[in-house]
Order: sequence, then C-alpha cells, then structure tokens
Amino acid sequence: MKHRILFAALLCLPLCLMAHKDDKNPKYLLGVVPEVNGIVTFQKNFSVTDKNEQQIYDVLLAHINNPLISDAIHDKSQPYTRIISEEKGEGTIVARIEEYMTFKRIPIISLDRTRFRYMLSAEVKGQKVSLTITQISYYYNEDMDGKNGVNYRAEEWITDKEAVNKKGTKLYPKSGKFRRLTVDRVEAIFAGFMDAFATKKGVVEE
Repeated sequence: MKHRILFAALLCLPLCLMAHKDDKNPKYLLGVVPEVNGIVTFQKNFSVTDKNEQQIYDVLLAHINNPLISDAIHDKSQPYTRIISEEKGEGTIVARIEEYMTFKRIPIISLDRTRFRYMLSAEVKGQKVSLTITQISYYYNEDMDGKNGVNYRAEEWITDKEAVNKKGTKLYPKSGKFRRLTVDRVEAIFAGFMDAFATKKGVVEE
C-alpha cells in the first residue's frame, strides 16, 4: 500500500510543479479576463476577404454544429448544449454550450474536472465576423450522478479581483486553475473558428 501511495504522489509531482509555474505566468494575470458592464465577456473580430456574407455564415454555423455542439453532446453535456437562435437574415447565431473542462487526470486514481457552460454568439456583417463568449459558469465537484456540485459564475470566480493576488503577481490556487483553463479554452475556440475557413489567406485578424 505504501508503494502505491508513493507512486501516486510521484505522478502528481510534475503536475503540481506545472500548476505552480503557470500561477505566475503573465498570460493568465491582470487584464486577460475582460469584463463588459461587470460581465465576463471574451470577444474576437476578424474578416474573411475571400468569401461573401452567406458563405461566411454557413461556415460559422457548420463549425458551431460540428465540432462544438457535436463534441459536447458526445461528451454527454446536454441538454444545455444547443443553438438557441439562428437568424440567417440578420447574420447571427447564438448557442449555449456545456462541455467538460479537465484540470487533472490520473488514470484510475483521480479525475478533477468541471462542467464549463457559456453562451456563444457569432455575427456576420459583410465580410466581418464578431464572436462573443459570455454568461460563463462552472458546475464543479459533482457526484457520480451529476448532482450535489457547486455552481460558480465567472464574475465571482475568475476575474482579476477573485483570481489574482493583490500584487497582481500570482493566481490563487483554486480559482486560478479555472481562470487558466478558461483563457486557454476561449483562445482555442476562437482559433478554431478562424481555422474553419479553408483558405487562411482570406482571414484577417482585427
């Protein structure tokens, strides 16, 4: 038994060191979690110069359906995940998505993860695309039946005030891990949209 405990501790050590290093990484410190009127709101704007508005809209809609929605449903994160508004004439798509965000996974021994919920909006005007991720929340520490977890709103958990120390030099241990993975995931989501366009020569970041 002692050997098993020691082996588990050794497996955890590199992860602990990595987390400690990231707690001081400027990428996750002051100013990286934007707020609009007190609401955590991530935004991304870019243009697609080699497609018309309808073509751009179709690519965005397809990308929201697959992989974002299809992956979340495959991961058993429904019924929260769905398109709630699709206005082709207005060039807008709004979806609510819930997916699992994994902090640490050690096979057989432990799994530390949360449900990551957010509202995604995509708008096309001409050749310009505006993406917004907001209404972010987390459902953490649920039991095997998906119950008895704790709900956290981004505004009370990953903002500068809640997740970064007063000197602005380090993340708090618990809320900091939510902040790190949220920043990384939002970056990946936005990058995925831009990569969805086959000819990247036509994609201009703003």
